[in-house]
Amino acid sequence: MTKSSVRGAEPRPGTRRAREGGRRGGPYDGERAAGAGDSGAGGSGRRGSGGPGSGGPGSGGRGSGRRGSGRRGSGRRGSGRGRGGGRRALRWSASTLAVLILGTAGAGYLYYQQLNGNIQKGERSSGDSKARKAEPNAAGQTPLNILLVGSDSRNSDENVRLGGSRDTRGNPPLGDVQMLIHLASDRKSAAVVSIPRDTRVDIPKCTNPESGETYKATNTIINASLARGGAGCTLATWENLTGVYIDHWMTIDFAGVVKMADAVGGVEVCVKQNVWDRPLPNARGGSGLKLTAGTHKIQGQQALQWLRTRHAWGSDLLRAKGQHMYMNSMIRTLRGQNVFTDTGRLMNLAEAATNSLKVSEELGSVRKLYDLGTQLKTVPTDRITMMTMPTDTDPMDANHLVPGADAEKIWSMLRDDVAFDDNGSAKDTAKAAERAKKAEEKPSEDPSAADDQIGVLVQNGTRSDTLGVVNGRASTVVGTLVNKGFTRASADTSGSYAEAKTLVRYPSAELAGDAQRVAKSLGIPLSSVQRSTDVSGVTLVVGGDWRSGTTYPKQSAPKAGDVPESADALNGSDSKQCMDVYAPYRW
Repeated sequence: MTKSSVRGAEPRPGTRRAREGGRRGGPYDGERAAGAGDSGAGGSGRRGSGGPGSGGPGSGGRGSGRRGSGRRGSGRRGSGRGRGGGRRALRWSASTLAVLILGTAGAGYLYYQQLNGNIQKGERSSGDSKARKAEPNAAGQTPLNILLVGSDSRNSDENVRLGGSRDTRGNPPLGDVQMLIHLASDRKSAAVVSIPRDTRVDIPKCTNPESGETYKATNTIINASLARGGAGCTLATWENLTGVYIDHWMTIDFAGVVKMADAVGGVEVCVKQNVWDRPLPNARGGSGLKLTAGTHKIQGQQALQWLRTRHAWGSDLLRAKGQHMYMNSMIRTLRGQNVFTDTGRLMNLAEAATNSLKVSEELGSVRKLYDLGTQLKTVPTDRITMMTMPTDTDPMDANHLVPGADAEKIWSMLRDDVAFDDNGSAKDTAKAAERAKKAEEKPSEDPSAADDQIGVLVQNGTRSDTLGVVNGRASTVVGTLVNKGFTRASADTSGSYAEAKTLVRYPSAELAGDAQRVAKSLGIPLSSVQRSTDVSGVTLVVGGDWRSGTTYPKQSAPKAGDVPESADALNGSDSKQCMDVYAPYRW
């Protein structure tokens, strides 16, 4: 290959350089600086894989041998000896068949148990969270949300070999790749949203379920959440940021990515120029990825290199785009191979998945993973949308990010289960609009008392990662309530909160009507009235969507496909995407 002619690496014009701290990138660099990690073990945790046979894990194969139908003849009967021999042969054949069936079923069962034994499990949530499950639609369906976390763990020889930074072995892992997979309630569309690892957010109080150690709530970059209570803490962090209830989590490390990528086989990726992601005089680390311009099929360790590459693309945001391109291509590859009808491939994927993934405990069996895969595989590729949370540069640290103004629109679409593509049928769109309308117009309960007898605690939740708290906001809204006749309203003076969306919470069914009455008086939609065990009475949380005024601002419902441009969305059917290489890393 030609030698690199790189003279040096300067920051890409117009692109914020990603944080240089953390676990430095790869086999080239064993040093660790304070802060975030440099790895990107992401991507290929969701395979729709599951069992040892095409019927799914644990499904015994049925032996359907037809009985022989010897028609009664009109000639002489055979001798008694002949009849006896026939019966003995039939008994022998039946016994042999039974043994074969039982043997096969037993082997299948043992293999199924082996796969179940491979799976590592942990608590779904290990942190404080107020997120609640979405209401089911008319068909009784709810969205399915799964958090995928790529860990930079160096807890094994293989992870050290693949990830470098030998001196960090044994340290708590950081969650350097974080993606939320959202499957719509009708299972006809899906979205994947990434949050860059260096995004500063509120991390709630978490308890490590293995050690029992408790970590106080803090405000720092999101990849640290994994080290403060495991994936359950990362899940709680996402729930508090987005207001979206997350059903499950999965984590995967470097070695797991390589195993899964090998099981999947070659996945096509594309680069516009020759790329070599390696250390430069003023930029340490690098994934080691080296490709010529054009399209390549990558797997195994080379796939891990692609998923970890950051410097050669120019930023952590562009690394997420490269990961999305790989995942979309992987989905198209698996669909094209129709792995669900290929027993051998399915077994390989099942073996790799159960050896590579750690999952939340309610997902911890082959049967449940298989069921999850069958749900994911029903979504057409042109109805899969991958994107990155819109961000701004952190005003407190230029090496970090904070959620951008458009982030709330993404979260709103997730909460309201609005499709991120506009490729659905007119019928699907009409149904979605009808669901949204019904959610806003759901019948209200009668209040249990007159307005002047309803106690209301008002909390100031206007603080966010990008904007400070609006001082006195709770008192202002209390004044509005008192003027409307709710004379028992009072402000919570214990502190400020961070809530993106204004909510009215109540603790028990008998107070539902009171909470709805408060919401109606202020113009708050009834869909924002929620039952919660975290409150002892009717509680109004004034969120970041209501920073001024005395009447709640009317919110326009998001429409299908109305994704902010700042989210850099990719459609799953787009096979023409190609990564641009940052000039210093071309060769």
